Amino acid sequence: MKLIDLIRQNRSYRRFYQEQAISMDDLRSMMEAARLSGSGRNLQPLKYILCNTPERNAQIFEALSWAGYLTDWDGPVEGERPSAYMIQLLDTSIAAAPYFDPGICAQSILLQAVELGYGGCMIGSFKSDVLGAVLHLPESLTVVLVIALGKPKEEVVIAPMVQGDVKYWRDEHQVHHVPKRSLDELIIV
Repeated sequence: MKLIDLIRQNRSYRRFYQEQAISMDDLRSMMEAARLSGSGRNLQPLKYILCNTPERNAQIFEALSWAGYLTDWDGPVEGERPSAYMIQLLDTSIAAAPYFDPGICAQSILLQAVELGYGGCMIGSFKSDVLGAVLHLPESLTVVLVIALGKPKEEVVIAPMVQGDVKYWRDEHQVHHVPKRSLDELIIV
């Protein structure tokens, strides 16, 4: 598959076939994509917790907020929740700030996930105290991002942006629409 096709398929999926497990080998393959990615000043200050057990997944799920623009939706219901998570952590003993690394590495993880037949969602809205307690983190590790993963159960499509409205939405068939600016709007000549 061409890179542009992987990018087109890499949407923010928020509903999954929860019963379809992701093996630790597949999670490690996604982790390898992050490991090989670029890092600001090559410090590589990010660490990860890989989770694919239903019990721990349930604990992590309780600390997350889902889809801010979908104000009438509290997140995926039981049976549609992620089957795995990768918790991205900043090791403050290596660097005080993560620079651009979180986005670079998360994108690499999600592109590898798509290649393996999965999908995911970067989640930056979470209860730090709850997540820290669930994960038993030492002081030197801070949660930066949660990456929810699973076999997508929803269709996500790219839609033209109308009058500058960036808000994603779902239609009556629960198809998730993500507006994107046109290529011409992005290029300054």
